[in-house]
Amino acid sequence: MDWSVSKKALLCCILALLFSAAPQQKGFCGASTVALPESLLFVSTLDGNLHAVSKKSGSIKWTLKEDPVLQVPTHVAEPAFLPDPNDGSLYSLGGKNDEGLTKLPFTIPELVQASPCRSSDGILYMGKKQDLWYVVDLLTGEKQQTLTSSFAEMLCPSSSLLYLGRTEYTITMYDTKNRELRWNATYSDYASTLPDDDIKYKMAHFVSNGDGLVVTVDSETGDIQWVQNYNSPVVAMYIWQREGLRKVPHTNVAVETLRYLTFMSGEVGRITQWKYPFPKEKKPKNKFMATLYVGKYSTSLYASPSLVHDGVTVVPRGSTFPLLEGPDSQETEEDKECVITPSTSVKFNAGLRQRNRINFMRNYLLLIGHHETPPEAHTKILENFPENFPRNQANVIPPTTDKKGEEKVNDSGMDDGPPPTSIQEPGASGRTVRSEAPVDSMLKDMATIIFSTFLLAGWVAFVIVYPKNVHKQQQLQHQEFQRQMEERLELLQRQQPFAPVDAGLGLSPDGDFLEVARARSDCSDHSSPNVTPRASNHSNLSVSEVGSSTYEQEDGEEDFTTVRVGNITFRPKQVLGHGAEGTIVYRGQFDNRPVAVKRILPECFSFADREVQLLRESDEHPNVIRYFCTERDRQFQYIAIELCAATLQEYVESKDFDRHGLEPVELLQQTMSGLAHLHSLKIVHRDLKPHNILVSMPNAHGRVRAMISDFGLCKKLAVGRHSFSRRSGVPGTEGWIAPEVLSEDFKDNPTYAVDIFSAGCVFYYVVSQGCHPFGKSLQRQANILLGAYSLDSLLSDKHGDIVARDLIEQMLRMDPQKRPSAESVLKHPFFWSLEKELQFFQDVSDRIEKEPLDGPIVRQLERGGRAVVKGDWREHITVPLQTDLRKFRSYKGGSVRDLLRAMRNKKHHYRELPAEVQETLGSIPDDFVSYFTSRFPHLLMHTYLAMRICAPERPFLPYYPTAEQLQKTQTQCVQRLPEPCTRPPQSHTALPTSQTQEESQPVQPEPSSSDSSVDTGHPEVLGLPTGSDVLSGNVSERPTVPLGPDVLTAPDSSD
Repeated sequence: MDWSVSKKALLCCILALLFSAAPQQKGFCGASTVALPESLLFVSTLDGNLHAVSKKSGSIKWTLKEDPVLQVPTHVAEPAFLPDPNDGSLYSLGGKNDEGLTKLPFTIPELVQASPCRSSDGILYMGKKQDLWYVVDLLTGEKQQTLTSSFAEMLCPSSSLLYLGRTEYTITMYDTKNRELRWNATYSDYASTLPDDDIKYKMAHFVSNGDGLVVTVDSETGDIQWVQNYNSPVVAMYIWQREGLRKVPHTNVAVETLRYLTFMSGEVGRITQWKYPFPKEKKPKNKFMATLYVGKYSTSLYASPSLVHDGVTVVPRGSTFPLLEGPDSQETEEDKECVITPSTSVKFNAGLRQRNRINFMRNYLLLIGHHETPPEAHTKILENFPENFPRNQANVIPPTTDKKGEEKVNDSGMDDGPPPTSIQEPGASGRTVRSEAPVDSMLKDMATIIFSTFLLAGWVAFVIVYPKNVHKQQQLQHQEFQRQMEERLELLQRQQPFAPVDAGLGLSPDGDFLEVARARSDCSDHSSPNVTPRASNHSNLSVSEVGSSTYEQEDGEEDFTTVRVGNITFRPKQVLGHGAEGTIVYRGQFDNRPVAVKRILPECFSFADREVQLLRESDEHPNVIRYFCTERDRQFQYIAIELCAATLQEYVESKDFDRHGLEPVELLQQTMSGLAHLHSLKIVHRDLKPHNILVSMPNAHGRVRAMISDFGLCKKLAVGRHSFSRRSGVPGTEGWIAPEVLSEDFKDNPTYAVDIFSAGCVFYYVVSQGCHPFGKSLQRQANILLGAYSLDSLLSDKHGDIVARDLIEQMLRMDPQKRPSAESVLKHPFFWSLEKELQFFQDVSDRIEKEPLDGPIVRQLERGGRAVVKGDWREHITVPLQTDLRKFRSYKGGSVRDLLRAMRNKKHHYRELPAEVQETLGSIPDDFVSYFTSRFPHLLMHTYLAMRICAPERPFLPYYPTAEQLQKTQTQCVQRLPEPCTRPPQSHTALPTSQTQEESQPVQPEPSSSDSSVDTGHPEVLGLPTGSDVLSGNVSERPTVPLGPDVLTAPDSSD
């Protein structure tokens, strides 16, 4: 009885404990207030995240993280297929006829559903499908359970749980011709259906390609509901309806197009109003085109349909890099450049692809961008294997087949089996057949064979000869067409004002521009009276819409033909240069001022508008090219900019070029000043090179200046952004592109540091008089990706080379975060005048004059100092100066501090020095500074690096970048910074002349070179850094060690 009572009591206790602990267990039954799933919108992104967002604001409530939607191999030598993450469609890269991108007529789910199957091009498909159920907490998005066909846990039902189905489709392709695995991929999709017809979905979602920007618009009113960025391309959107996901449509739009529509609202980076889906005129002004966007995610490519406006660059059909092995590549000598033309075939065999892996990956990345909608590939899935497919080697007489059957066999595409034959069995007698055949039948057969032979021979000859004739005819037709077009363009330019521009150029018949053109030039309001104005209904155009007119000089020579478009005039014969995409630069005039006129084709109008906008923002700086006006006629757009004398390449390489006193260091300083101005406006140039740095025309005083030009690839960063995406392509010119733009090793987006890297290449190009730090043009970009540069022209132990080498090495660092900002570059000693160097030495000497010998500043200055002063600096100066220094006090030859003190004292008392000493030192400041820096070339950089510890102090602000300037590119060169002060430095001021005046005192005995206080041994004996350590920036990495006894000797208090 007692045992039964105890048993019941124990059971009650256990139940009580379970009951009290039940509400704390995850997923256990319990009442809670939950948000209705109908109020949520589910956004699936390429990285595998499923975001539950608010329908009203787009804000993320929770995120379910899963594997990426697409998983493709990363070890393949080249991409074979591009999957579409939206529906699993497949696009082939470079078929057997090298036709470029083509769309396969089936998707990954369809292949899995039909597998095992075979396509007509000889590819075997093997598929696998796996279904999963995720049990998710509606409140937190936490995954409570995963249900598969082989595993399921017990879970208490709850109203706060969502059941989300997900299917993984895995497809593997095997090429029967090459007998190798071709490609494999896994595509995941959530189980969903379309919304019910009786429920009208009132929102429209516009998704940008390449990133996760989503713009949600009210489909009835056109009002923008919300804008959110989910940091990964959006592949699907769902709503919750009747206990399940229902897929809602979304429109993929190019990033540039969304920005273009954003710009229409008047506030870049933030959409406030938008006419949805297009302006509601009868004839819409915006023209959108369906394209295929090729993007990059992680280490693989994907493809997605996308809408673009008529200003976005689109790659035409058939444009791709060779993926299959072709003819032998053109052989070139090592020191000569090879220009690859469309007629030069490049052979991408295995060995070449292994040796030039970096160049191949660069071509691989060039696929990124918008392509014309590709055609559909001529392949199909075979329903069944042909009945006559050979399954064994038995020789059987096949039954008689009609032509339809033969056609069916041929259509099947089974080209890897032997053709159907009529092989008789041994027991069958062929003589019976021949005896029954009459002679006429044999003659007919022979005639048929002969006729077929001649017909086949003629067909072979036709196939060989016809393409050559067609190619020649196409070349002749192309030349004739080009000649006719040139004649038409020249004739049109000479005509009177044209008829209204059609909508093909972005204008509606009533003359209104696209709203994005509101920022264009209004210089046409002052149009020349020599040009007949357009009709009054075109007077509101912000860019001149007048037609171009021509007139000739009195002599009537064709060379003097002048074209006038609005306020711009130019002579077509005076061509200054040619640019990309058919751009031509002429010498012209604007308002009786000589200018350079860029003529741009209609396909590049959007880039021209962006360039004009950036020029307007930045041309107030003297080292940025000046913009004057924009005009447009029926064929072209014209931009009038400042006329310059030459490019930087001519400045460096032309011996006959008149530099007008513009020295290389001053030119580079002006270039960096212009670049710093652009960066202050949040503009990244992205194409800095010698061709884009111009030298101006001489002004009234005969002075010229350097200017940054060509803003076609510039990038304006949004407020709060410090980097730009690589999804839009690879900007820049090969050989001048920073490694983080192309390399897969850099996970962060490129920043302003790409311009610093290009500027470092330009710096070396100038100081070396035409050399590139990364070698010959064919190997430059590969060497850039490897970080293999050479500064052979700056290897001498001269003061100027040491300073220049220090700066260029910082600018060419592989890690973009360790490169200096533009403002920091301008503060470098490379740009200091000799007067500023002397003032710096004096300020340093004043600062450390009263510092204790064992203080951190003096210790930092003396660390590695013996290598700087070459053991004993007194032995390397002239005899008259040595004699003069001994008159008043003694100096320690192994001390940098005493060397700076001697320089300061002799500078202060220069007028009191004997004539022979003055003659030895030369004039102040130039000869005086050169006297010491030529003997001690490492002195300036050693002192500059050591005294960074005092950079925040007022006297040193002109010499060092501020903390804010260092932070702009996150340039914290910890290895180059000395140890911080352990105590605040003593306040000091520059010592007046009366305090530094040398007193006439008896000459103190000077220790000899054999004295223990003057150690002329190697600096590494003391554990101090050598000169190479100072240059490599490893000063602060050395441990603090006791200094030699000569350094600890107290200075004479009289000086």
